[in-house]
Amino acid sequence: MKSINPSNGVLLQEFVEHNNVEAEQIINAVESDWQNWKESSFEQRKSLMLNAAQVLRSEKLKLARMISLEMGKPISEALAEVEKSAWVCDYYANEASKILADELIVSDASKSFVSFHPIGIVLAVMPWNFPYWQVFRFAAPALMAGNAAVLKHASNVQGCAFAIEKVFQKAGFPSNLFRNLSIKNTQVEAIIQNPKIKATTLTGSEYAGSKVAMTSGKEIKKSVLELGGADAFIVLADADIQKAAKVAVQARMLNNGQSCIAAKRFIINKKILDEFLIYLNREIDQLKIGDALAENTQVGPLARADLREEIHAQVMQTLKEGATLVRGGKDIPGAGYYYEPTIITNLKPNMKLYYEESFGPVFSIFSFESEQEAIQIANDSEFGLGGSLWTKDLKKGERLARQIESGGIFINGMTKSDPRLPFGGIKKSGYGRELSHYGIKEFVNIKTIWIA
Repeated sequence: MKSINPSNGVLLQEFVEHNNVEAEQIINAVESDWQNWKESSFEQRKSLMLNAAQVLRSEKLKLARMISLEMGKPISEALAEVEKSAWVCDYYANEASKILADELIVSDASKSFVSFHPIGIVLAVMPWNFPYWQVFRFAAPALMAGNAAVLKHASNVQGCAFAIEKVFQKAGFPSNLFRNLSIKNTQVEAIIQNPKIKATTLTGSEYAGSKVAMTSGKEIKKSVLELGGADAFIVLADADIQKAAKVAVQARMLNNGQSCIAAKRFIINKKILDEFLIYLNREIDQLKIGDALAENTQVGPLARADLREEIHAQVMQTLKEGATLVRGGKDIPGAGYYYEPTIITNLKPNMKLYYEESFGPVFSIFSFESEQEAIQIANDSEFGLGGSLWTKDLKKGERLARQIESGGIFINGMTKSDPRLPFGGIKKSGYGRELSHYGIKEFVNIKTIWIA
């Protein structure tokens, strides 16, 4: 497995892969540590999880540099990702015992209640775009619930994967409670089939999700999937247009445009479309594009050369089908995998970018006349992860938000994840929820106890 700096294409490090025998040995070691961990108290778990948050904060710069070097995230965003990972550790350290406390239920028993128990080892298949956050938002609740974890991280961020393993070890967790498996995608099926693996969670593509779901279903093991998104960013005529355009650029360009919950389909009222595009272009003009490690960089490279080729192919095909190019649409010359911020308008059904997710700095612009037309365009998607709606009429905003088919809608704000709020999607964006009290209950035995 190779770690390559996308800012310049230079090889950083190579990692030796685990074969199936080595992977099984690691899982056996995790199972051994879990047998003791499942009996630990919430206070013990809390102390160690708070330690993990402290390790993340004390080593924030070193950990953030690893993100920027391996997948090109601007260092300012990488630092924020490490801090957010510490936040989710704090959240579950402080909340897990309350969320998972016995729940008394009135029934025909003298006493009946629901208790929550760990189930064992959870396999996490995670992507490269948020190499720490994606992992900690699963690992913090899983470990606080008394489970153990093995991680199959993306091949291009193995430095980050082993850094996470070390964070938990430095925090004082049992040395094998959380382990990284350097394995190929083709080895995942055998890992899921291992009887010691009790559940799976995946963040990634539709294809990867379907493969993991299929194997997990065959093995009768629970899975949680967070897949792609084509989030709608709806701007009504009465919105604060300048503010909406400013946030639109932030929402699209976060992580160089490589986020599942990035705004991707900008659905703008025809009356304000020209004005919105003026503000949008002004905001894009001010972006600082450069090396991911430079402090003033706001937009770095795409994570891999093939990803740049893929998004360029989407743009070219959509233009060939009749869409209009407003700006961008080509590589930025020089070293690294940079792509110009791109705006495409006049998108129509059956065009490539009308339906497909674009994982990069491409703004797909749609227009509408009526509010119901806006909702129809927003819902005309196989995805349903997040979304954003802009209006000064908050009652109307709430009414329309209820009609949009997605796992979350943010009114007059950017779609984001927060440890306190459930996160996940519907349709081909996946199923199950992460974060909040919903997330920690995905991988526990919800047990009824009835006493006569």
